[in-house]
Amino acid sequence: MEQSRLDLCVFLFLWFGLHFVHCDLSYSVKEEMKRGSVIGNIAMDLGFEVGTLSIRKARIKTVGRERTYCDVNLRSGELIVSERIDREEQCGEIASCVLNFELLLESPLELHHISLQIQDINDNAPSFPTDFIKLEISESAVKGARYRVNAAHDEDIGPNAVQSYSLKRNNHFVFNIQTTSAGSKYGELILDKELDREERKEIKILLTALDGGSPQRSGTLTIDVTVLDANDNAPVFSQAVYEASLPENSPLKSLIVTVSAMDADDGVNGEVTYGLGRISDKSRKLFSLDRQSGEIFVAGDIDFEDGTRYEMFVEARDSYGLSSDTKVIIRITDVNDNSPAISLISLTNPIPEDVSPGTEVGLINVQDRDFGRNQKVRCAIQQTVPFKLIPSIKNYYSLVTTEKLDRELVSEYNITISSTDEGSPPLSSVKVVHISIADVNDNPPVFEEQSYSSHVRENNKPGHSLCSVKAHDPDWRQNGTVIYSLLPGEVNGAPVSSYLSVNGDTGLVQSVRSFDYEQFRSFKVYVMARDNGSPPLRSNVTVSVFITDVNDNTPQILYPPPEGNSFMTELVPKAAQGGSLVSKVIAVDGDSGQNAWLSYQIIKSTDPGLFKIDLHSGEIRTQRDISDSDNMKQNIVVAVKDNGQPSLSATCSMFLLISDNLAEVPELKDMAYEDSSSKLTSYLIIALVSVSTFFLTFIIIILGLRFCRRRKPRLLFDGAVAIPSSYLPPNYADVDGTGTLRSTYNYDAYLTTGSRTSDFKFVTSYNDNTLPADQTLRKNPTDFEEVFGDLDVSPEVNR
Repeated sequence: MEQSRLDLCVFLFLWFGLHFVHCDLSYSVKEEMKRGSVIGNIAMDLGFEVGTLSIRKARIKTVGRERTYCDVNLRSGELIVSERIDREEQCGEIASCVLNFELLLESPLELHHISLQIQDINDNAPSFPTDFIKLEISESAVKGARYRVNAAHDEDIGPNAVQSYSLKRNNHFVFNIQTTSAGSKYGELILDKELDREERKEIKILLTALDGGSPQRSGTLTIDVTVLDANDNAPVFSQAVYEASLPENSPLKSLIVTVSAMDADDGVNGEVTYGLGRISDKSRKLFSLDRQSGEIFVAGDIDFEDGTRYEMFVEARDSYGLSSDTKVIIRITDVNDNSPAISLISLTNPIPEDVSPGTEVGLINVQDRDFGRNQKVRCAIQQTVPFKLIPSIKNYYSLVTTEKLDRELVSEYNITISSTDEGSPPLSSVKVVHISIADVNDNPPVFEEQSYSSHVRENNKPGHSLCSVKAHDPDWRQNGTVIYSLLPGEVNGAPVSSYLSVNGDTGLVQSVRSFDYEQFRSFKVYVMARDNGSPPLRSNVTVSVFITDVNDNTPQILYPPPEGNSFMTELVPKAAQGGSLVSKVIAVDGDSGQNAWLSYQIIKSTDPGLFKIDLHSGEIRTQRDISDSDNMKQNIVVAVKDNGQPSLSATCSMFLLISDNLAEVPELKDMAYEDSSSKLTSYLIIALVSVSTFFLTFIIIILGLRFCRRRKPRLLFDGAVAIPSSYLPPNYADVDGTGTLRSTYNYDAYLTTGSRTSDFKFVTSYNDNTLPADQTLRKNPTDFEEVFGDLDVSPEVNR
C-alpha cells in the first residue's frame, strides 16, 4: 500500500445557508488487500481533529456502485478496506482503475470527493483461449511459412501481463509475436525447416506464455501439427474491427453483430468456421457465437450499470487449421430501468413540539444508477405536512419544519417522500419517513366547568362529599398529570383547610367539619389544578358551597317573657266585647324558610271558649263578650310550632286578669296589706284619724286616672313600666320573608291598674338594644312572683 496523500483542495463556497468544503482526496491501494487494511488517514489529510469525524457523523458512500469497498474509522480517522477489491472485476483491461467515493459530514453539511487508484498485482496467470490446438500443414510448405496461433491473455495489466513466450525446443518451428493494426497481439508459428510427411506425420509442440510479475506466472498451449498436403490461404475477415451498440436489458438470443471471413481456397480448404478467441469470463457469460454463421447473440442479462463496453476476438479457421481473427467491440446503451433510491442519512426523532419553523430534522440522499438524463431526479413530499425538502449538495435534501408543531393536535407524521427521474418513461420511488413529536409542557390544566357548586345540609358529618372537580391536560405523561389542591384563604375568619379538603388525585371535595346554617349560609373556595411538568402550569376554579337549612332550632318565645323574667300580665276590661285584642304571643325561629314558619295554638285555657289565638300572627282575642260569671284570673297555655320536618315546638303561659281595677282583686288587696298585719291595731287608730283626710285625695286621684287611662299605660301597682329591651332576642330576620318577627316590628306591653281594655303600644324597632348573637335572654325575677305566686306562670318547652 502506498502512502496516502492529499492531492488537491478544489474550492470553498457557501450555498443555501449550509457551509461545506468540497475537496478532492486521492489515495492509491493495491487490489486484494485484506479487510481492515489502512489506506490513509482522512482526518489528518483534511486537517480535522480525530474526534471531528465522529461528532459530525462522517460516512462513506460509493459513487455509482451498490457495494461499498471502503469505510472510515471514526475514532482514528483512517480510511480502511471494508470489502475485497478485484481490479480485474472493476476495470478489466483499463489501465487506470479508479473508484470514486463521497465523504459526507453533517452539522454543517460538508462533502468531499475521494478517488482511490487500484493498483494491479500479479494475481492472474496467462492463459490461452484453448489448451490444445491442431494444425494441419502441408508437407509442401516452404521454410518461413507462418501459422497463426492466438496469443495468451492475462487479466493483469502492465508488467503483470504477458511479457514473453517460450517454445519447447524442436527441429521445425520457431515462435514469433505480431501486432495487428487494431493493436491486438497474436503469435505466429514459423516453419524453420521443411516438413517431410514420410519422415514424421505428427509433431507435438509445447508453447508457454510468461508474465512479468513477481512471482512469475505462466500458461501453456499444446500444438498438435499434422503434416498434410498444401493449404496456402488463411481466412480473411471483411473488417479488422467490428463495432455494435446494444441496449441494456436486451432479450436473450438477440442478434448483436455478424462477423464474416472469406477463404480463397477451394473445396474443403475454403470452408470457414468461427470461434471465440480471447474473451473475458464475464463476456463469455453474456455473449455467444454461432460457429457456422459468425452471428453473435445475447446469452445473459445485459446491465449498463455493470458494464458499458465489452471487447472480444473472433477467430476464423479453415478446415486445415489456417486462421485469422478480428476484434469485436460491443457498447451498451443505457435504458431507464433503475428507479431512484431514497436513503435516509440522518433523522432527529422524536422532535420537540416547540422547535422553531425552519429547523432541520433530517437529511435525505437520492441516487439513480442510470446515466445522463435518466439519472436526473426530482424529490418532493406528497402530502400536506408542516415539513418541506430543501435541495442541498448534489442529490442531498434537508428535511426542515415549515410551521410550529403541536403534539396535542398531531402526535406523529408519516411523511411520504417521492422521487422521479427524467427518463422516458420516468421512474419513481417512494419512501415513508415516520416522525414522532415529543411533548412539551405547553398546556395548563383546563377544568370541565367554569365553576362548581354544591348544596349541603347543615349538621353534615365531616368527610361528606360535596362535589368533584375535574381538569384535563392534553399534554403527555407527567406533563398531563393533574394534581388538585386548595388555594389558601379564609372562611368566616378560619383557614379554608379547616372547612374543606380536596383529593389531590381525584379532585373530590369533602367537608372537614360540620356546617351550621345559622352561622353562615354559603362560602366560596378556590381549587387549583397543577400539572406535573417542568415548569408546572396551573389553573383555578371557584367552588361555591351553599348550606341548606335543617330544622334544628326550636321556636323562641319573646313575649310573654320566659320563666324567671320580670313577671308580667295583662288586664282585660270587663266590658271587652268579642273580637277585642287582648294580647299577643311573639316568637321567632332561628331557622329559615318553611322551618321558620310558625303557627300558634291554645292548648290549655282556664275558660276554653273565652279566648282564641290567630294561627299565624299569635294575636289573642276574645271570642265572645265577657260576662260576670267568667273567672277573673285566666291562664292560657299557648303552643308555638314551626313547619319543619320533624316539627319543633315551644309553649308559654299567658296570664290575664278580667278587671277594670286591680283593687278589685281580693288576693291583690290582701297582698298589699300583708306586710303590716302585725301592726294592724296601730294602723287602725291612725286610719280612723286620717281617713277623712285621704278620702278626698283618693277620689281626685281616681277621677284623674280614669281620665287618662287610654293615654298613659301603667304598670301594676307602680305606674307604667315597659318590657325591658333585654328580653328581646337577636335581630331575627328571614331573607325569604317567612319569619314571624321582623326587626322593625316589636311590642312594648304595659299593665295598668284600672284599664278596662288591654293596653298595647306599637313602638319603633329595638335594633339598637337587641342582644348580640352570642347572648341569651336573661331572667330578672321581680316582686311579681310574690304577687302572683298562686298562678301557674312557668312556660313549658316541648321539643
